[in-house]
Amino acid sequence: MKKFSIILTLLLVLTLFFAGCNRTDTGNDANNDISEKPVVEESNEKGVTVNISAAASLSEALTEIQTEYAKENNDTLQFNFAGSGSLQKQIQEGAPCDLFVSASKAHMDALEEAGLIDTESRKDMLGNTLTLIASEEKADVIKGTDSLASAHVESISIGEPETVPAGKYAQQSFESLGITDKIKDKIVLAKDVKQVLEYVETGNVDFGLVYKSDAMLLQTGEIVADMPADSHDPIVYPVALIKDGKQLEAAADFYEFLQTDYAKGVFEKYGFVIL
Repeated sequence: MKKFSIILTLLLVLTLFFAGCNRTDTGNDANNDISEKPVVEESNEKGVTVNISAAASLSEALTEIQTEYAKENNDTLQFNFAGSGSLQKQIQEGAPCDLFVSASKAHMDALEEAGLIDTESRKDMLGNTLTLIASEEKADVIKGTDSLASAHVESISIGEPETVPAGKYAQQSFESLGITDKIKDKIVLAKDVKQVLEYVETGNVDFGLVYKSDAMLLQTGEIVADMPADSHDPIVYPVALIKDGKQLEAAADFYEFLQTDYAKGVFEKYGFVIL
């Protein structure tokens, strides 16, 4: 009986020993399973770079809109501001562009005819006014646009008509007023409306023709008058996605943002007309 008790005790000890080993192995297996599971990192989605070619006259408004857009969007908006004609040529030559905002229908028409824009996205977005501005020294020389041919006016700056829509509109106005030949020797061409504005502010020219949205930014000088609306083609800013753009989805998001009440308010603040 005593011998049986000893054997029973030994069996119990061995049973507990092997059970402990099994628990240790199981625990190690569990730890191994946990360590082999993939680590799930928090999402940190980075935005893309959207290339936007836009008329120089839009620089202040679009820069302000960009600041608000960036508050809820990770995409980087890379603006290329220049004369619409220059931008058109750049796009035709393959320059990176996802969205184009022109200050002239003609330059957008050229891209559409070349099959380079998404025609369904094309929209006439804004309007503007052609405005005569004067340098500080010449602010009181004339009181209206009908005096541009007078001897008191020595120089008038306009954008290059072939590449700057404002220059083309100015040329049309001169023809409508019948003063083209009388002022041809006074004309000083500029690469865009911003340069016209600079020429007037620095006194390098007496007068300049820019958009009202640019005239409102005049620091030194004076706004003389608006050119007659019927003296030139309607000033329209069309916008469209570029068909072969690399970031069309992101560009479409900003395109839609330009239609919001916020964006429209910014455009109006800078003197544009919402169409």
